Amino acid sequence: MVKPGHGIKVFTGNSNPALAREICERMGIAIGNAVVTRFSDGEINVQIVDNVRGSDVFVVQPTAMPVNRHLMELLIMIDALKRASAARITAVLPYYGYSRQDRKAQPRVPITAKLVADLLTTAGANRVLTMDLHAGQIQGFFNIPVDNLFAAPVLLEYIKEKKYRNLTLVSPDAGGVERTRAFAKRLDASLAIIDKRREKANVAQVMHIIGDVKGHDCLLLDDMVDTAGTLTEGVAALKNAGAGTIAAACSHAVLSGPAIQRINDSALDEVIVTNTIALDSKQKECKKLTVLSVAQLISEAMTRIHEETSLSSLFV
Repeated sequence: MVKPGHGIKVFTGNSNPALAREICERMGIAIGNAVVTRFSDGEINVQIVDNVRGSDVFVVQPTAMPVNRHLMELLIMIDALKRASAARITAVLPYYGYSRQDRKAQPRVPITAKLVADLLTTAGANRVLTMDLHAGQIQGFFNIPVDNLFAAPVLLEYIKEKKYRNLTLVSPDAGGVERTRAFAKRLDASLAIIDKRREKANVAQVMHIIGDVKGHDCLLLDDMVDTAGTLTEGVAALKNAGAGTIAAACSHAVLSGPAIQRINDSALDEVIVTNTIALDSKQKECKKLTVLSVAQLISEAMTRIHEETSLSSLFV
């Protein structure tokens, strides 16, 4: 626990204030006083009320929907803190928006993950703390320290308590095999892979399943669930292959567009997510969603960064 008056300040915008407050409660400090509003034309207006001169400052702001507004809030807050003479500014992005375009997969497309990295650095961030990046190489887009936490300890603890029968961990695509294999090893579970062909963004066509899932309880694992198209098509393929109970686990509950309806209409028994992204009222009504908190994990990382101690044990 960080001692009050120890030179640390934590601020947040409007993206996920509940998570920021929970982090501060676990650290034993009060959340910083900042006014983050909008002018009548939509421009963002920020004022840092607290004195931050010489302080070690953390800004907790996942860049979730509406992504552009929350990203601009973060950038403007960092600029304000820099101009208020904060000693160090750490941008805490439990969810890193614009991360899916991390390479040139087609001609004449941007690399938005790199663009956001440049914006954060130019605004004045000295360090970035994030969780379950869509692609690990995004860390290399920064010329400042980046700590990429994993929600695995939180998810694994809950999954172990469920006591699934003959559990098989399922990767929804080839890109997620490494993550899924690591979970399967920790849970002493089997591994399966869904082979799919993506025709365009947010649309996936399931081809076939690699591995035996007949009669197995299956857990689909991914870093995020957005429109839930990939997820629910995978569930249908697993059911057709004779799977038993089917659940899903992911770090980031983006849940845009028809996601909730698709989840409700699917054969999924449960979707396990974390609170890196705040759920709206409609999403909270979904009885298939189980939300786990990552506040303890993030608060521990922030404390260690402030105290200049190792974060290595948090990645185990």
